[in-house]
Amino acid sequence: MKSTGSYLIDRSSAESAVNLALPMILEAMKLPRVGESGFLYIVIMNPGLKPASCAFEEAILFEYSIGDKTNWDADYATFARAKAKVSWRMNEDSHQTQELHPYLLQSGDTVLWGSVALEGIVVGVSGANPWYDEAFAGTIAMCLRAIAKERIQAARAAGLFLS
Repeated sequence: MKSTGSYLIDRSSAESAVNLALPMILEAMKLPRVGESGFLYIVIMNPGLKPASCAFEEAILFEYSIGDKTNWDADYATFARAKAKVSWRMNEDSHQTQELHPYLLQSGDTVLWGSVALEGIVVGVSGANPWYDEAFAGTIAMCLRAIAKERIQAARAAGLFLS
């Protein structure tokens, strides 16, 4: 039987995590040192779907764009997906893979960084400077982990089983 992914992290929780982080991200994007594109693209992977069980595209849980795509000066969606793909496959931040394990990169992998893997939660971001892409991805991942913890606590309180 094919896995459908995480029970506690779904599209609605991924969207909620982005919405929780969005005020901070939007405020930070006003600062030139964060990045000057004015655009951002976010990719969140389903933590219950792993490279051995499905193709990368099937594991994308949620994507979100900031700014009018028709005005993009680069393909931020492709960059964010490429960053997320490295973190999803390696289960570590893309910067960590590139700096500590560059020998594990494969043909076609990006050398851009700005994605995180937090205990199986993978988020890729593109549009800002990579250290801020990484910070935004990490913030979203932490929010998503908090939402999953909130959901499991609610299930425990209700005496429910996951089904």
